[in-house]
Amino acid sequence: MMPSLSVREFSKMALLLLLLSGSGIVMASTHGADLYPFEEPEQQARFWELTTQLRCLVCQNQNIAESNADLAKDIRDTLYQQIRAGASDEEVIEFMVARYGDFVLFRPPLRASTLLLWVGPFLLGVLGIGGLWYLVAGIARRPETDELTREERARLKTLMSDTHRGTSR
Repeated sequence: MMPSLSVREFSKMALLLLLLSGSGIVMASTHGADLYPFEEPEQQARFWELTTQLRCLVCQNQNIAESNADLAKDIRDTLYQQIRAGASDEEVIEFMVARYGDFVLFRPPLRASTLLLWVGPFLLGVLGIGGLWYLVAGIARRPETDELTREERARLKTLMSDTHRGTSR
């Protein structure tokens, strides 16, 4: 059984947890700047901008700035070295694409090899809507499966007329 806490004790614990979690956020946000020191602020700005444009190939839904995967760290290190060596943004992007393919870019260029990446979602949406329409329209056009044959209708008519006369079988 857990001991009950007074409102005052609970408030103190909540404040302590808030302070501790906040210090972790501050440490995490300044930690990257310590790992990748630049001589000029412009280089650091370019570095962080490029890390948001490059995809982590392990995580796939994160950029390399957010990812903790080893491959993302390697790509960040390579990016850091290239910017320190004076490479332009275009040269860095070309190097990364040559090494990892267009998938490393969050916005791959429109080429024949990446056409499916750009058109695929729209194509899937159109196919999904078309399939749904076909299904709904097909149900509306479907003939009744409970229709009676000619003989069954004649027998039903006879039974109904007999019932109305009061001579049901």
